[in-house]
Amino acid sequence: MTKDVLVSISGMHMDVISGMTDAENEPIEVVTPASYYLRNGKHYVIYEEVMEGMPGTIKNKIKISGTDSVEIMKTGISNAHMIFERNKKNLTYYQTPYGQMLVGVNTRNMEVNVTDDNIGVSVDYELDINHEPLADCSIKMEIYSKGSDPFEVH
Repeated sequence: MTKDVLVSISGMHMDVISGMTDAENEPIEVVTPASYYLRNGKHYVIYEEVMEGMPGTIKNKIKISGTDSVEIMKTGISNAHMIFERNKKNLTYYQTPYGQMLVGVNTRNMEVNVTDDNIGVSVDYELDINHEPLADCSIKMEIYSKGSDPFEVH
């Protein structure tokens, strides 16, 4: 995998209370340039995120350790360290411009596939805020070397 990569992240949330999914049942998807490196057997992806209508950015670091642990660290106008570990619940404080929340992430299923040009991650988890169930969620990440875009039609 090259240092310059593209990362595609898509997610879907199903509201636990009402059973409603995100607007129009469409997953939220972002594709952005990122930097990749491999250190001590762990994969790292770093990219910046712009929040619509807010000044400043959020620096995101994704750390993939084997097939059982994915961490997402956010710093900037929002701060969090979310840890996804198969069949385990992790708590973290999520700091936003509007205040701090205690976020629980209960990872139900996780798949990590690594090849020379691509890393695919799929996580299904339950999200709670301040110990109240909020949503059943799924997130999918595709990290691939620039120029080896798996979505590009040749």
